[in-house]
Amino acid sequence: MKSLVLVLCLAQLWGCHSAPHIPGLGYRELNCDDPETEQAAMAAVDYINSNLLQGYKHTLNQIDKVKVWPRRPMGEVFEIEIDTLETTCYALDPTPAANCSVRKLEQHAVEGDCDFHVLKQDGQFSVLFAKCDSSPDSAEDVRKVCPQCPLLAPINDTRVTHAVEASLAAFNARNNGSYYQLMEVSRAQIVPLPVSTYVEFAVAATDCVANEVTDPANCNLLAENQYGFCKSTLTEKVGGEDLAVTCTVFPTQPETDGTNVPSPMVASAAPASPPAAAVMVGPLVVAAPPPVHRAHYDLRHTFAGVASVESASGETFHVGKAPGVAQPGVAVAAGPVVRPCPGRIRHFKI
Repeated sequence: MKSLVLVLCLAQLWGCHSAPHIPGLGYRELNCDDPETEQAAMAAVDYINSNLLQGYKHTLNQIDKVKVWPRRPMGEVFEIEIDTLETTCYALDPTPAANCSVRKLEQHAVEGDCDFHVLKQDGQFSVLFAKCDSSPDSAEDVRKVCPQCPLLAPINDTRVTHAVEASLAAFNARNNGSYYQLMEVSRAQIVPLPVSTYVEFAVAATDCVANEVTDPANCNLLAENQYGFCKSTLTEKVGGEDLAVTCTVFPTQPETDGTNVPSPMVASAAPASPPAAAVMVGPLVVAAPPPVHRAHYDLRHTFAGVASVESASGETFHVGKAPGVAQPGVAVAAGPVVRPCPGRIRHFKI
């Protein structure tokens, strides 16, 4: 009998040292398709689209994981992983993302992979932390769907550069208003038959008149920020080229202090670091210059993650460790049953 008591005591002592420490009150798990989870995910996607200055708007495709942590003194933080898909709407297009078409697989789709911390307080969702990256579908997968479809081409390819320059010149030549400068080449494809180059690029209005420009370097962007988006196909033929250009000019945007607007062919500069005593209300969005030799705009250049996720109240949210496997002889508190994740796929999987 004494031996049995000794064994039980040793088992309990071993279990206390082996069980992982879970700080705070722990977390609760939700179904990835729970309406509350979807609200947090949509707040995350809205945050992506409202802070993008380059590339294309994204839409929610799947919720991979979710944990809900208590936050002092009030509220909850959703630690959530989501997959997104690129749409056909340019980042500065005022069209709501909900009205944008998802880029199809045969058009060489692009997927985003994001980690977010989203605060829910008083029924409102706000983003505390954002980290994303995005990548095009593999060439093999595109070929399976459409063997003859063109793939994404590097934007610094000489054929792409020529097509963009010719297209912008053609647009300005028939424009009776402002002279437009190139902001970004956002997408390009080399089509084998007929031999042609397809490009998409963003432009911005300047204070010069299109039919009077002698030196574009002397033109400055308008203060009211008027952008446009162009699609063009340059087709090679014997003895010359055929050029088909269509551009959509967006309504003017309110004048800003210049800290959240793109520059011609250059990403926005990183904001200055806050003083040591400052309290960060949300993540800093730092638009790092993307590499020149690229075929798409990677979300990681804007959403690289932030170390601090302090709230406006000064309280700090700490992600704890997940509970480990229960050890023999150690009492385990009853908790909610783990619900299914990942959630449903809204469009298609890459």
